[in-house]
Amino acid sequence: MSAGTGCGGRCRRDDPVLFGDPAGDPAGTSDQGECRIFCAWYDELCGVRKVLADGGRAGEVVGLSVPGGGGFVGRRRERELLARVLESARTGAGGSAVLLRGEAGIGKTALLEWTEARARGSGFQVLRAVGAEADAEVAFAALHEVLLPLLPDLHVLPTRQREALECALRLREGAPAGGFLVGAAALTLLAEAARDRPLLVVVDDLHWVDSSSAQVLAFLHRRVGDVPVAMVAACRPGVGEAEGWPAPLLEVGALAPEDAGTLLRSRHPGLAAATAHRLLSEAAGNPLALVELPAQLDENALRGIDPLPDGLPLGQRLERVFADRLEALSPDAARVLLLAALGGGAAGLTGTWLQRVAGEKTGQVLRHIETIGLARLDSSGRLVFRHPLMRSAVLSRATEAEKRRAHRTLAAQKAADDPRRLVHEASAATGPDEDLARELQQAGQLIAARGGDAEGALLLDRAAALSAGPADRASRLTWAAVMAARGGRLAYTARLVRELRRSPVPDDIAPLFAYAVVYVDQSHRIEFESSFTLLPAALDALTEPDAQSFDGLVEQVFFKLLLASAYTGDPRGWRALDKHLPHVSELARLCHRAWSDTPRTAHGVGPELAALADRLSEEQEAGSAWLLLWTASAVDAVDHRMLRRFTGQYAYATQGSLAKAKCHQDYLHGRWEAADDCLREAEAAADLGYHCNALLFRHYHAHFLAGRGDEEGLRQTAASIEPVARAAGMRFVTDHLEHLRGMAALAHGRHEEAYTRLAELSPPGVLPTGLAWFQLPFFDFVDAAVHTGRWAEARAHVAAGRTARMAELSGHHAFLLAAAAAFAAPDEEAEACYREACAVPGADRWVFPMARLRLVHGVWLRRHHRAGARDLLREAHQAFVRLGATPWAERCAQELRAAGDRVGTGTGDARLLTGQELRIATLAATGLSNKEIGRELGLSPRTVATHLYKVFPKLGITSRAALAQALREGGPPEPDPAAAV
Repeated sequence: MSAGTGCGGRCRRDDPVLFGDPAGDPAGTSDQGECRIFCAWYDELCGVRKVLADGGRAGEVVGLSVPGGGGFVGRRRERELLARVLESARTGAGGSAVLLRGEAGIGKTALLEWTEARARGSGFQVLRAVGAEADAEVAFAALHEVLLPLLPDLHVLPTRQREALECALRLREGAPAGGFLVGAAALTLLAEAARDRPLLVVVDDLHWVDSSSAQVLAFLHRRVGDVPVAMVAACRPGVGEAEGWPAPLLEVGALAPEDAGTLLRSRHPGLAAATAHRLLSEAAGNPLALVELPAQLDENALRGIDPLPDGLPLGQRLERVFADRLEALSPDAARVLLLAALGGGAAGLTGTWLQRVAGEKTGQVLRHIETIGLARLDSSGRLVFRHPLMRSAVLSRATEAEKRRAHRTLAAQKAADDPRRLVHEASAATGPDEDLARELQQAGQLIAARGGDAEGALLLDRAAALSAGPADRASRLTWAAVMAARGGRLAYTARLVRELRRSPVPDDIAPLFAYAVVYVDQSHRIEFESSFTLLPAALDALTEPDAQSFDGLVEQVFFKLLLASAYTGDPRGWRALDKHLPHVSELARLCHRAWSDTPRTAHGVGPELAALADRLSEEQEAGSAWLLLWTASAVDAVDHRMLRRFTGQYAYATQGSLAKAKCHQDYLHGRWEAADDCLREAEAAADLGYHCNALLFRHYHAHFLAGRGDEEGLRQTAASIEPVARAAGMRFVTDHLEHLRGMAALAHGRHEEAYTRLAELSPPGVLPTGLAWFQLPFFDFVDAAVHTGRWAEARAHVAAGRTARMAELSGHHAFLLAAAAAFAAPDEEAEACYREACAVPGADRWVFPMARLRLVHGVWLRRHHRAGARDLLREAHQAFVRLGATPWAERCAQELRAAGDRVGTGTGDARLLTGQELRIATLAATGLSNKEIGRELGLSPRTVATHLYKVFPKLGITSRAALAQALREGGPPEPDPAAAV
């Protein structure tokens, strides 16, 4: 049993409520700062126990249970899914997450509490948090609440992770190495705790969770698949954002009519039929309305003697119901509820706090509040409103003067270094207050330095509102916009920029303002004109002698201009970049070289980048992540080491870039089962306001569609993104959509169409400037030229590649050049060229073009009556089947049949399928989509796709259309003799 020293030994680290099972000191030491925070929580909980002992009681939760042990009403589908999530974690099959979304009062909290009770009964440890609007500006507040029982085990973390997590949770001074490093630490902590028993993480009101915690929770979901951790959260639509939360979404709608009737009759027996019918009609399946509205009616109305009163729309009606209850509150109880409504968070609503507010009347006040039914003490002693609308009713009835007094009371209860004190003081202010504005600015900058850019932006925004002069206001608002952008709050950044544009911007912050404007225009609005009108002047100003650095802004401005220039090819951007090359880092110059004219300037970039990255310090790396990723992407040098290097260490702005790089690498390296990741990332980006990223993720998904020959899918994707990209001048997207149309035409054997499209992008023998990733259409052009008999054009293209020393750009470039040379080689040189292409180091990493090389090589061998054709065609066929590239697989099958081979012989046996694969294959054979199968089996669409890619080669088939026959016959369908060539 250990005790703190900074508090005189009052901190008992073995307290079972605060820390769970006794585990000793969390870090092996008890420094005073850490101990002070632990003791604050300890004192709050001790106060709760005293309140409970003095007569406070836990109130009943408004939920979907029937009084008298009748069980849970309805929600069978939702409960089955939640039960599967728990079972998967309990049995060790893997972790998963679910997000419940529904309107206020619809029963989300009841489902969470049902899940929590079931988990506890199955031996889970439950970690929970509840989002609160009052804590939305406090970085990592919700994460602190989730991890509180695990804090004694912080010593198990690697030093860097432990220090980052302790800094984020304010257990030590200093700044974490990166915002998302906190996520990695939290994941490690959960994994260690899950060694003993499975974990359930429950987060209610996710829409009110602070942005930093929300990003960490989203990070955890993406990586809990291998640990026995279940995550279940709930949010309301249209209230804030469940930012970046990638979990499967479970919409919680109205109760079915039969279930609504059961709930109403169980809670309010004896209702007249006409009254019940009217209530069921107007409640529209909302459980809270079904429970609460009848309680407000008099006996005559309930019995049908008097007609029911005319009502307001549901939300307003319930707020009116709760507001009517407030009339019965004593002044002390009303004051407590107003403070609770404005205070939020567990630290502000428990025992010691209540005693300070209500004094000796604490027990009496709590009983009064609970009797009226507005709030209750939950099992952990927190004072919580029975429903968010009750909180809204409390706030709507309070005057502005009463709210300001309450904020001053709340501020007085917070420590001097607690940013919530400043927030309450700002809310209590009635006019400009430069001293308070300065304090808010300092607090915001400190929070941002600790990884909470989004929360820091909120404080800078408040500081701007309290500023005495327009210059200070503009400066603080501009910094708020930049912080919000870095923190992944693009919609909020856009609002701040609109506000800034209403007034003149002081010259001394003009470069910072330009950066904020361009950030919004590029990422949120998908517009690039401001990049070329504002950023060159910003670079000029930032590189003047004695110019203010704005924390190294010149490098970030240079990168934004480079990005715009690479996307659009606008010469204004390239001219400004060339001018300022002497003023930027070696890495920025290397990135410029990689993208300015890749076929002619990017030689040696890969090795130089690797050497440079190894020399970067952690601090330099954190500020250069975008440059490193973008430079590597130019020459296909993003590998698993670089992905691991950056995963989980930075906020969304960097994580989005990392996700884009990963999507493209998944395509290049044949990990096509991950194609749907592009769409999930697109949705997450759009939710965060990163509309350009959302467009690019769909653009990357189009590569998979084209490779598979899915022309309808490609057409739909192009229709959704091409008009926007064309309006923005994004040649990066529009050029490649044209390339992808050509590649899809190749898949279906329309070689003339493919040639025409590809020649528009890259004429024979020309490697054009400004065509990003030119090596991809280069390879397809030679393929199309050969198949249309244009041997001279194909060989001219290969010669251009050799003249440009294309093989020296990267291993991928070298392989594509060698494969194209083999395609275009005369017969007497062909065999040597094919062998040379296959011998390029790392050639097998490029799965799709390698399969195409084997297909063409196999056809050449068969038609020249050479040995080895079948082996090559079988390898190509298997690769195409795994990729889901059905038209290519069918072409291989035709060639194999022409060679006398029965496609799938020896592998078409349904007995080779696992139980899960058989279930999925059976459902797919009925015509269900991956999404529908996933919903039926409680799996993600990606998991379903992964299983199907394993099923096809086992059954010896190439498409879903053949599943039914293959399953009936226990093997592949009979070959079609007419298909032989």
